[in-house]
Amino acid sequence: MCRHLAYVGEPVRLADLLLTPPHSLLRQSWAPRDMRGGGTVNADGYGIGWYPLTSDPSFGKDEPVRLRRDSPMWTDAALPGLASSVLTGAVLAAVRSATIGMPVVETACAPFATGQWLFSHNGLVRGWPSSVAELAARLPVTDLLLMDAPTDAALLWALLRARLESGEKPRDAVASLVIEVAEAAPGSRLNLLLTDGSAIVGTAWTHSLWVRASPAAVVVASEPYDEDPGWQEVPDGHLVTATTSNVDMMRLGEL
Repeated sequence: MCRHLAYVGEPVRLADLLLTPPHSLLRQSWAPRDMRGGGTVNADGYGIGWYPLTSDPSFGKDEPVRLRRDSPMWTDAALPGLASSVLTGAVLAAVRSATIGMPVVETACAPFATGQWLFSHNGLVRGWPSSVAELAARLPVTDLLLMDAPTDAALLWALLRARLESGEKPRDAVASLVIEVAEAAPGSRLNLLLTDGSAIVGTAWTHSLWVRASPAAVVVASEPYDEDPGWQEVPDGHLVTATTSNVDMMRLGEL
């Protein structure tokens, strides 16, 4: 399984969030604490999406910048310098452990993005691809042709994006997607993160998810990256919606 995190709050350097904490996402790429879904390392690529602090009118309003690689995070010699120079108030980042049979390519790495949205999936869809063929058939053919990669995560993003574009609220869109896919593909691991740079929606569905909130920042992550006592585990089968002013958890299916 992959590891991922989302952050919204006071400006932080990417390095201070992703590289330097004692159990940072970098460390989780080679020494994760909780890989109950299988695998021992997350060496099949990584991705970082962040929202720039800029007033430049030529830059897309609230649109994130992404860096994705198909190699292990620890092998990227340029990352420490870049991460030390980037200051941002919102991030979604992930390290990947590819499901057997799925391609190890840059475009298969989270975060996936459209407009202001960033998305990540930690887990797998059981019975891929036949189990979700009926759900995929509801999408416009162009959405399928333009998927980032032929993977379960990319399809989940296409399905979620369609819900968001139809006007569903982010929380409702994520919840309905998890329920539908879980019914179509029992035993799937559907641990999702979605952010628009101001709020985070996440799900714990057969894997770990934690949240840490303060007036300064909120983080939702597969694993705590430090020993701060403020980390709170999201119960399995629950959805969390988090901002710097509020954290709300609800059982999926009860929304």
